[in-house]
Amino acid sequence: MVRKKICLLGAFAVGKTSLVQRFVKSIFSEKYLTTLGVKIDKKSLVINDQNVELILWDLAGEDEFMKVRSSYIRGSSGVLLVADGTRAETLDTALALQEKVEDEIGRVPFALLINKADLTVEWDIERREIARLAERGWTVFETSAKTGKGVEDAFGALTAEMLGG
Repeated sequence: MVRKKICLLGAFAVGKTSLVQRFVKSIFSEKYLTTLGVKIDKKSLVINDQNVELILWDLAGEDEFMKVRSSYIRGSSGVLLVADGTRAETLDTALALQEKVEDEIGRVPFALLINKADLTVEWDIERREIARLAERGWTVFETSAKTGKGVEDAFGALTAEMLGG
């Protein structure tokens, strides 16, 4: 079995922990719990006939991207950047975090998750911003930890990319 470390990065309250809980345990809770430091979960799956154990590092929300500890992201095979569709400033945080990751550990596969797809009528992130990132080659998913929309697809696509295909 292959093991791959994935770090989830983003601003406070974008839904990183909820996305992990939806992916690992198929649950969603309305109760907000602040992550302190890092929370680690595991999930095994099969991608392209290969058994993979994902080690999911859910890092505390960072509105000041310089606070992300290099030791947490070291050894990552991939990164999921999470933004809250209802708060445009969280996209700026995600973009800054991607730069921080590249500065610290080089290029690794990553995807951007615009979370809270169940609230698209309240979204503050412009569709053209998302389209611009996709045009630059970014893999972007609209996700909802609440409904599960796009969650399996996002983790599966990143895992497949980390495996080289």
